[in-house]
Amino acid sequence: MQAIGLVKRYRRRSGGTVTAVDGVSLVAPRGAVTALLGPNGAGKTTTVEICAGMRRADAGEVSVLGLRPDREATRLRELVGVMPQSGVAGGVGVSGTVRAGEALRLFASYYAHPLSPDVLLAHLGLERVAATPWRRMSGGEQQRLSLALAIVGRPELVFLDEPTAGLDVQARNGVFTLIRELRAAGVSIVLTTHAMDEAETLADQVVIVDQGRVVASGTPAELTHSDDRSVTFNGPARLPIDTLLTALPTGATVSEPSPGRYVVSGDVDPALLATVTAWCASHGVMPRGLSTGERSLEDVFLDLTGRELQR
Repeated sequence: MQAIGLVKRYRRRSGGTVTAVDGVSLVAPRGAVTALLGPNGAGKTTTVEICAGMRRADAGEVSVLGLRPDREATRLRELVGVMPQSGVAGGVGVSGTVRAGEALRLFASYYAHPLSPDVLLAHLGLERVAATPWRRMSGGEQQRLSLALAIVGRPELVFLDEPTAGLDVQARNGVFTLIRELRAAGVSIVLTTHAMDEAETLADQVVIVDQGRVVASGTPAELTHSDDRSVTFNGPARLPIDTLLTALPTGATVSEPSPGRYVVSGDVDPALLATVTAWCASHGVMPRGLSTGERSLEDVFLDLTGRELQR
């Protein structure tokens, strides 16, 4: 899948327009997991809806499996699965009164060679609610059924919008396992998330989006690689880091990129680490999450935008 220069604007009720997607370009390789990472309102969902043929862009082009979503939507539906973010029944194309098993068997009947509905129900822990109407299912159960509906037709490409939102740890791990199995079977996956660990665990390719624009893209290793080493730790906000700076070796720097999160950059060695921990002790600070080494995806995002990703 390839998108070039996507733009989408919406009219405000109060007048004027807001740009939700502002020139997004990205490539999602075949047989890989591509994660769109960004905070709420970054433009992830709108980008996915455009690529899946659910919404028209105001500008730009999209090619999905060699097809144009805006012109060849009917052909594309046979090849693509979509799991929308919404937990509303209508968002996945089922009535609130339809039972989970019935919905999955109905969707399976639309395809020549579907996956087994019973196997999917078991795999996603939905067997006990197979006879439960959608509106009586929990949010997590609805989320897992939405995922099952998206993949029952054996799609070549599946769009998953916040696939683990609202799930408990066990259910979340089950979704992770299923995504890995889909990738192993050659299915291309584009998922949106603002969960750092989800992107780091699942993605072959990460596209970081903020305020409707792509601010970075690459493999997790490419994005987090840095020749500069640093010490990071968490503590109370607005500590007097100018006093820490004076204690550090020449050339080292210290910053507070977000409240309570501190980054000391320089030649990381035992002496620098000892200086940091001694300074923390002298200020009565327990340096939570103290670590050295390469940056995390959260570090990358903070460097690029200056703000945290939060649910």
